[in-house]
Amino acid sequence: QVQLVEFGGGSVQAGGSLRLSCSTTDNTYTYSRAWFRQAPGTGSEREGVALIYRDNGATFYADSVEGRFTNSQDNANKDMVYLQMNSLKPDDTAIYYCEADGNRLRPQDYPVWGQGTQDTVSS
Repeated sequence: QVQLVEFGGGSVQAGGSLRLSCSTTDNTYTYSRAWFRQAPGTGSEREGVALIYRDNGATFYADSVEGRFTNSQDNANKDMVYLQMNSLKPDDTAIYYCEADGNRLRPQDYPVWGQGTQDTVSS
């Protein structure tokens, strides 16, 4: 099971930007990376926000973040994947998770979850 680490979370005011990074712990090849988020509060479900395929760089986004978030990879080191989040809204406040080797933004497709990174957007 590939192990991933996310970093770059933090706090920002509405309208601001944050960039998250994700890499494997041992440079394991993964054919895709996906970002999910889970809003604070009990009962909230994980929401898929973005997916990128390593070999061709194709990206897919949830409607809620389309045009504001950009999923990319470091061309020199494709193990490093980024999620650039612009025009942030308070509704973007969540724990963000990076996952690997899936083809859909469905949380049930990913059996193992890490700690994630907390992002907070204040109004």
